[in-house]
Amino acid sequence: MGENVSRAVAGLVGAGVAAGVYAMLSRRTDASWRRTNHAGRAVTLYAGPAAALGAAAGIAAAPGPARARAAGVLAVLAAAGCGAYDDLVGADDPRRGFRAHLGALRGGEVTSGAVKLFGIGAAGVLAGLLIEERVVDGVLPVW
Repeated sequence: MGENVSRAVAGLVGAGVAAGVYAMLSRRTDASWRRTNHAGRAVTLYAGPAAALGAAAGIAAAPGPARARAAGVLAVLAAAGCGAYDDLVGADDPRRGFRAHLGALRGGEVTSGAVKLFGIGAAGVLAGLLIEERVVDGVLPVW
């Protein structure tokens, strides 16, 4: 029962942090965090950072080995940071998808999407290295 309670507390911590961050960000009026969606409605980008910070807080508060929790927090925050960078810096870039960003990279241009692609991949490798004791196990996927 103790671990179930700890997991529930971790979930509540994550949800509370996400709600608090979203409420705080929703007070902002910065236009760079606003977009028009495919249906023509105005939307904000606040849910992504709020969910990521909530997830990181929940992982940090969860039971389990410290290295595994650190790896989870690293992976979530790195992915969120790379995603926010792409959203803000690459907002006006019409290129979308791996092919477009890798093509630009082949031509010598580093796009925000390429930063996101390689940044998240590097964070995944680092998270794997934190969890596994042998470097090769942290780098290679489990089949």
